[in-house]
Amino acid sequence: ILSDAHLGDSISINGTCLTITALNPPSSPVSFKVGLSPETLRRTSLSTLTTSSPVNLERAVSASTRMGGHFVQGHVDTTATILSVTPDENSLVFRLSPRDPSVLRYVIEKGYVTLDGASLTVTKVQDGKEGWWEVMLIAYTQERVVMAGKGVGEVVNVEVDMVGKYVEKSVRGYFEGKGDGKDGDMGVLEAMVGRLVEEKLKGMGKA
Repeated sequence: ILSDAHLGDSISINGTCLTITALNPPSSPVSFKVGLSPETLRRTSLSTLTTSSPVNLERAVSASTRMGGHFVQGHVDTTATILSVTPDENSLVFRLSPRDPSVLRYVIEKGYVTLDGASLTVTKVQDGKEGWWEVMLIAYTQERVVMAGKGVGEVVNVEVDMVGKYVEKSVRGYFEGKGDGKDGDMGVLEAMVGRLVEEKLKGMGKA
C-alpha cells in the first residue's frame, strides 16, 4: 500500500484522511507517520488507539481508478457506539448509535454510511434522540476491516453521505427568507411545499 507513497500524500486511517509526514526508507521495515490535529482528536476515535492497534488503511483514489463504490472524503462527521452485534448466518449485523444524533437525517435505509473508512449499506434506521442504524458485514468484509473485531460499547468513526449535506444546504439557501418567519426544518419544508403549489397553480392559470 506504500509502494508509491510520498511525503505529503493523503492516507486514510480508520476513515480519517491524514497526511504522511514521514516514511521509512525502503530498506527499513515499512512504516510511516502522520500528524493529528486537536480537531481530529476531538472528532474521531483515533485517540483511543494504542501500540499494536489494528487499523483500516486506504490510499487516496486516483483518476484512473474504477469508481465501484461511493465518494468517501475521509472527513469524519462524528463517532458512533456499537449497541449490539448479532450473527445472521455467516454475516454480522451491527447496530450503532451516533454521538451526534443530528447526523441521522443523512442516514437512510438502503443508503450508505462510512464506518471506520468502510462504505457499508444501511439495512435499518431508527430516528430520534435515541436513534440508531444497522449495517451488515458479509464474510468477505469481516476478513478485511477492523470493525468486525469490535464489540458492544466500542466506538467507530462515521462519515455520512456528503451529497445529502449539499442538497440540504442548497434547499435551505433557496428557501431562505421564504418561511414566513418560521424556523427550523418544518419552516423550510412548508416553504418548499408552498412554493411548489404556487408554481403549479401559476402553470394552471389559477394564480
